[in-house]
Amino acid sequence: MDLTGAMPQGSVRVPGKTNYNEEEYMFRIACTSLLCTLISLSAPSVLAAGYPEKPIRLLIPFPPGGATDILARGLQDKLEAALGGSIIIDNRGGGGGTLGCTIAARAAPDGYTLLLTSASYTYAPGLYKDLAYDAVKDFKPITNFAQAPLVLVVHPSLPVLSVRELLALARKRPGEIHYASAGRGSNIFMTTELFKYKAKINLTHVPYKGGGPATIGLISGETQVLFVGILGGLPHMKAGRMRGLAVTTKQRSPAVPDMPTIDEAGVPGYDKPGWFGLFAPAKVPEPIVAHVYGAMAKVLKDPATVKRLAVEGAVAVGNPPEEFGAFVRAEISEWSKLIREMKL
Repeated sequence: MDLTGAMPQGSVRVPGKTNYNEEEYMFRIACTSLLCTLISLSAPSVLAAGYPEKPIRLLIPFPPGGATDILARGLQDKLEAALGGSIIIDNRGGGGGTLGCTIAARAAPDGYTLLLTSASYTYAPGLYKDLAYDAVKDFKPITNFAQAPLVLVVHPSLPVLSVRELLALARKRPGEIHYASAGRGSNIFMTTELFKYKAKINLTHVPYKGGGPATIGLISGETQVLFVGILGGLPHMKAGRMRGLAVTTKQRSPAVPDMPTIDEAGVPGYDKPGWFGLFAPAKVPEPIVAHVYGAMAKVLKDPATVKRLAVEGAVAVGNPPEEFGAFVRAEISEWSKLIREMKL
């Protein structure tokens, strides 16, 4: 440094340190950057090592007996084997799934509480102004487990054998036919409301605390119409406890190939597949999310799992977190718009 305080050419002042020449300074920066990169690359194996060390709580925001619950219990053994630890299924029904989602959002972000829910997850932001969680910011999407159509069923006492006959009766007796749901905001609720909206009919809503209780309500004759998950509805249809009229997807289901779609049976443009997704609280470390996704993807690629789901009318998905997250955000946007149009 000269008497004017100027630095010699080619040197760099580092606060709190002696001066380095420019080459040495740039070398130190490069080494620091390389070290940070190596640490970040090794972090996943370090953070995921030993996980899981205790049982994982799989929180299902619906009571036992619904499609989400049936799916989880049907795959529980395979999921435990793939994860390398035990799973405890915790049913927390209420608020169309929002109660269980709230509990999951507030859980410790250690990877030991995961959320398995249905398409109802994407309805809540458009339905509730005072939702206790943010469906985008408070969760990390892990994967879409499976997709499956719902089935429009009626109680055997209702004198209809097709969708067109149901529509004719509903128009003749507006508000007199009752439909069951798993509560306002549930997948069953929104599927039925969309059906009412597109078909321009009026059915009276009877809410239950979950898909299982709603199914019982239909079987007992308390209600006459229900959109039931194909996973849980097939046994009752085969036993004659409910009459299936149509599936909710644009394509027919291999599980019930002779059953028409709602679109072809009288409500053009109707297409409403059901889906089941796995989420983690937002602050769960990425290495744990990656570990869980890897285990889930392994199970859902297993030919035995694919075949089992297909027999029950479901399609295994297992897409990566980024793809599933984009799907969830698009669904939230689309359903929020539909909810405004339907004035719900």
